[in-house]
Amino acid sequence: MEYRKLKDEDNDGGGGAGDLESLRGKPLSAITVSNVASNSSEKSKWKRKSMVTLALTVLTSSQAILIVWSKRAGKYEYSVTTANFMVEALKCALSLAALARIWRNEGVTEDNRLSTTLDEVIVYPIPAALYLVKNLLQYYIFAYVDAPGYQILKNFNIISTGILYRIILKKKLSEIQWAAFILLCCGCTTAQLNSNSDHVLQTPVQGWMMAIVMALLSGFAGVYTEAIIKKRPSRNINVQNFWLYVFGMAFNAVAIVIQDFDAVMNKGFFHGYSFITVLMILNHALSGIAVSMVMKYADNIVKVYSTSVAMLLTAVVSVFLFGFHLSLAFFLGSTVVSVSVYLHSAGKLQR
Repeated sequence: MEYRKLKDEDNDGGGGAGDLESLRGKPLSAITVSNVASNSSEKSKWKRKSMVTLALTVLTSSQAILIVWSKRAGKYEYSVTTANFMVEALKCALSLAALARIWRNEGVTEDNRLSTTLDEVIVYPIPAALYLVKNLLQYYIFAYVDAPGYQILKNFNIISTGILYRIILKKKLSEIQWAAFILLCCGCTTAQLNSNSDHVLQTPVQGWMMAIVMALLSGFAGVYTEAIIKKRPSRNINVQNFWLYVFGMAFNAVAIVIQDFDAVMNKGFFHGYSFITVLMILNHALSGIAVSMVMKYADNIVKVYSTSVAMLLTAVVSVFLFGFHLSLAFFLGSTVVSVSVYLHSAGKLQR
């Protein structure tokens, strides 16, 4: 690919002659300063990309661990709906803080102002409602799976996202991506094999059903949100995130009233919260922000590697925290899942 690109440049007259022509007549000091500035810019971009990638990996790997860790005697002492509300509120606050900085440096423009039209805002309740159900299921699935198993099953959202991309956005999938989907199913199943029990799979049917529903909800919400964002590409992402999180807060408030109203009124909004609960809320909020930053400052390949490494880190940490048994089946399955995730991304780039 690189050879063909260079060959085409040579046939077109190439960039080399043009570059030499552009440098002709310039003093050597100017060229040196330009090269130093270019190298400094590249180092700065690499450093920023590395920091964001590391942050996403750590946040993703610790997400499931913090949820499990926040339990007391196998139950959540705090209200799950209030925790979700706080996650949305924190993300909303972070988006506003980012906008305030932009307004201070660049001023208020048509693309970064909060005021908007009904036609633009009316589309945000749909993904907000989907994320609400998906986030609630995220807590209850741990009644059937452990933290490493959750990280494995969570990769099913790649399949749902790919299929919904094809159906909703009419985007074709490459043969490599379809092969990656098959590998992903095989890897998830292999990682869940249980040789120490009469049951073939460690995760019961309820856990698999929750994982599939979560994958469908996450995939549809992600595809729908992407369609909304790309419909108006010049619109500042923090403004779009703000409105999405506002509706997320509204739906979670409704969930609190329906599910935990009596408990909140009698015991208080923050009843049962611990330091781990606060860390979990912060983790969920920062994870959402980190994904958008990785896609802005890095690329999809980096996000894929972060997901794969996070999956393995979760398993290793769970060995020490929860006595998780790192079986051969889990190791082989997680390896297959990592390969399939990479192939899915590689197939996307080669379409």
